Amino acid sequence: MTFDQVITIVVSVVGVALSVAYYPQAYRIWQNRSSADVSVPSYILFAVGTTTWLLYGFYKHDVPIVLSFFLGAIGSWLVLVLTLYYKR
Repeated sequence: MTFDQVITIVVSVVGVALSVAYYPQAYRIWQNRSSADVSVPSYILFAVGTTTWLLYGFYKHDVPIVLSFFLGAIGSWLVLVLTLYYKR
């Protein structure tokens, strides 16, 4: 296995692990039916940023970027939608 392959694997694993970090927040919002302490501007930035990186990954045909930001885009949008829904 080459160094480039090792780096690709490590970056993919870390990217997916970081992207999964949105899901506990989404679960907590859903469970409590409250998003009182969640920052809407932050999650707007997260959602737009992860989606932009996901599209860039598809554009570049870069599997580590796509793997990392696919879960992140879904998670960040999920938190944002739940936050807006439960803030009303």
